[in-house]
Amino acid sequence: MTDPTTMNAVSVANLTHAYNGRPALRGISFDVQNGEFFGILGPNGGGKSTTFRILATLVTPTSGRAFVCGHDVITERDAVRRQLGVAFQAPALDIKLTVRENLVHHGHLYGISGRDLHARIDAALESIGLRERDREMVETLSGGLRRRIELAKALMPEPTVLLLDEPTVGLDPLARDDFWELVQTLRARTGMTVLVTTHLLTEGTACDRIAILDNGQLVALDNPAALCAQINGEIVTLNGRGLPEHQKRLESTLGVRAERSGETLRFVVDDGAAFVAQVRELLGDAVESVSIARPTLSDVFREKTGHAFESNPEPVKD
Repeated sequence: MTDPTTMNAVSVANLTHAYNGRPALRGISFDVQNGEFFGILGPNGGGKSTTFRILATLVTPTSGRAFVCGHDVITERDAVRRQLGVAFQAPALDIKLTVRENLVHHGHLYGISGRDLHARIDAALESIGLRERDREMVETLSGGLRRRIELAKALMPEPTVLLLDEPTVGLDPLARDDFWELVQTLRARTGMTVLVTTHLLTEGTACDRIAILDNGQLVALDNPAALCAQINGEIVTLNGRGLPEHQKRLESTLGVRAERSGETLRFVVDDGAAFVAQVRELLGDAVESVSIARPTLSDVFREKTGHAFESNPEPVKD
């Protein structure tokens, strides 16, 4: 980790945390540059939300240090909070109030009142495209619009760093895309740093850089393209009834290792098309379908951890 006085937006060094003696974070370290769109990606139980809560000053780490805009999250909590806009995974709107009433109450929590409060509400609503709907009851709005209001709440303190914890959970793909388009527009206009936790690989791909966590450990850190480029070759996936019965034959004859999942065999090879031709020659109609693809973040995760992204063998509290 660099010296926090160099004023990275976020700096984390050897951070650990345990719940009732069970590790949730195991000495992770990373920096987030000013203005960066940084993702913390991992399966449930990987440690994403624990990291988020520590940076939001809601949880005190067991050991290690973390800084936001040069301020220590343990000893300078008030200074850290003045830099942050935070949107939590769990909804925090009163659906029996209007959009504006929700933002008024949120502003009061920050000590904002009077003309300044309503000016900030107007600016936040303008930013999310809901300026003309401020008098509508929240309960009448779609899930996507409610998440926009959560984002507006996070923008009201005029933050330097925006923390978003799994912000698109429960949204359909179109609403999810709309949300991220809005965040990117706001980031481009304000220059604020955005740090997001997510278990969605597509969202990780959109980040400038990502830290991949698994079982409380940092297993990879770089921009998504660079991480995928670390895996040489192509990913070949074979499907067919009874295909796993041929796994050992394929491995011994073709000199490659297969990974099995149900009736599916997966290989990492130099030339996907040539490999598939060899398989067809050996197995014929036993192969019902084939896919050849370039490595993805899912493959990076598998390479770094030895198991699929969806299956954390020892989940811990996240």
